Amino acid sequence: MAMAIGNFFRKYVIKNLPFKLVSLAIAVMLWWAVGRDQPIDIPMTVPLEFQNAPANLEINSDYPFQARVTLRGPERLLQELRLSEVHAILDLQGAAPGERTIELSPKDIHVPRNVKVIQVVPAQFHISIDRSLSRSVPVQPRVIGTLLSGYGITDVVTDPPKITIVGPERRVQAIQTAMTDPVDATGVVGTATFTTHAYVTDPLVRVQTPGPIHVTVSTEKTSARAGQP
Repeated sequence: MAMAIGNFFRKYVIKNLPFKLVSLAIAVMLWWAVGRDQPIDIPMTVPLEFQNAPANLEINSDYPFQARVTLRGPERLLQELRLSEVHAILDLQGAAPGERTIELSPKDIHVPRNVKVIQVVPAQFHISIDRSLSRSVPVQPRVIGTLLSGYGITDVVTDPPKITIVGPERRVQAIQTAMTDPVDATGVVGTATFTTHAYVTDPLVRVQTPGPIHVTVSTEKTSARAGQP
């Protein structure tokens, strides 16, 4: 029995003892450094993250989703805290189209160890949820600039002529066209092609597959002395 105990101590206690003592000393110093910090409170504004949202639904509210949280913890830890380490999460499990009020409490704020959430403002969020819809809309080119004297625009063609937009159903239905960024046709004689992009004005509606839009502008000599696109 004594021999077994001796072997145990030699194998698990005495072996590499200097390294173990150094590790213990470092652990004690870290504990002391953190433990001596006085707890402080700091405010922080964090964006909301939505989890478990059904794939066929979209948030139909365009105000910024963010919460003001007050955190308490060791001074050194909070001074080094990064915004990416704090997550405010709203659970949309079982959500359906319509309006819904969701509670946001301290337990919904994910923070690092040894940090406590003291307060969350606001404690409720009222959101509107709509079905997701995608549909194709024509691309409306925007041509600007001054043509040479006596020239006028005879044709403007976009490629592709349509794009697919995605978003909350009611907002997508309200959009009739997508608009291109302005293309400057100043001085164009004959035909010129410009590369640009298309967008929609509703921030909750997005282009399904963003990509370049080619706008071809054709001009000819006319009876006018000058032209505006």
